[in-house]
Amino acid sequence: MSNGELEQLRNKANDLNLQILKLINERGRIVQEIGKTKDAQGVHRYDPVRERTMLDNIIKNNDGPFETSTLQHIFKEIFKASLELQEDDHRKALLVSRKKKPENTVVEVNGERIGDGDQSFIVGPCAVESYEQVAAVAQAAKNQGVKILRGGAFKPRTSPYDFQGLGLEGLKILSKVAKEYDLAVISEIVNPADIETAIDYVDIIQIGARNMQNFELLKAAGAVNKPVLLKRGLAATIQEFINAAEYIISQGNDNIILCERGIRTYETATRNTLDISAVPILKQETHLPVFVDVTHSTGRKDLLLPTAKAALAIGADGVMAEVHPDPAVALSDSAQQMNIPEFDQWINALKPLAAVKS
Repeated sequence: MSNGELEQLRNKANDLNLQILKLINERGRIVQEIGKTKDAQGVHRYDPVRERTMLDNIIKNNDGPFETSTLQHIFKEIFKASLELQEDDHRKALLVSRKKKPENTVVEVNGERIGDGDQSFIVGPCAVESYEQVAAVAQAAKNQGVKILRGGAFKPRTSPYDFQGLGLEGLKILSKVAKEYDLAVISEIVNPADIETAIDYVDIIQIGARNMQNFELLKAAGAVNKPVLLKRGLAATIQEFINAAEYIISQGNDNIILCERGIRTYETATRNTLDISAVPILKQETHLPVFVDVTHSTGRKDLLLPTAKAALAIGADGVMAEVHPDPAVALSDSAQQMNIPEFDQWINALKPLAAVKS
């Protein structure tokens, strides 16, 4: 073969490359339209039956010289890239996406501007048990400059026989104490029907891990004008977590704080496994502030300080932890709550590390 003939063949291969490129891009645009149609119809993007049908048709029409297995691999990669293209289009459309809103969302509560670069703390007992108990923690929080008090009034528990919380009476105690000590209140709501009542007593609605995909609760929280702290589910992917936040913002409420609280893995050394890498991912993917709950992620008081340091160092907007005047007699999660002297020591060690504007 002469050099001229070789060059002609190479030119043909180059022309075919461009034709293939044009066809792949044309296919990509069609796939994007298919993705939009599926979204509108509520259809899952990945269809394994459809993919198998397309592969079978390709195999049937293969006349060489490529082996069937080679063509299957090539087209599987095209199908995979096409699915990712649909996913990218879907993420671009999310209201919580950083692409949708480049600037940070700042949630203002009781003088705290969560998400503006400062780092803050939320502390309080696992469950509201009495006025005296909550007031003791509120005084300790106030002394340390903490402005947001947590406490569970409705407690979704693994066992139906465990303490379930004081309900509305618990919210009233929280609200009374918070007013006396000039603190904001955050408490978990588990029933969509309780949202309207709860907003009279709380400044932030918490949606717990077990309710992250309680879609009616998410929509109800999104329909009121109150900040919402949304915790990541026990086994939720980051994308599922982001989509849960989307349910809230889609109803008109963009005052959302995300909270990483550990996920369930095979590890038994801690209560859950703290996914600390979720913090920068969530900060990159969304415009929402991100907290880390070090109590529920570890379940161990000896790990509360190092994990809180990690959370602050990696860029979390704040840390949440549980404090009880006498953890030994607590009605829930006694082993993981700090007493007040332990809390003072913990937060005094963290204050020099937290980014706070003067």
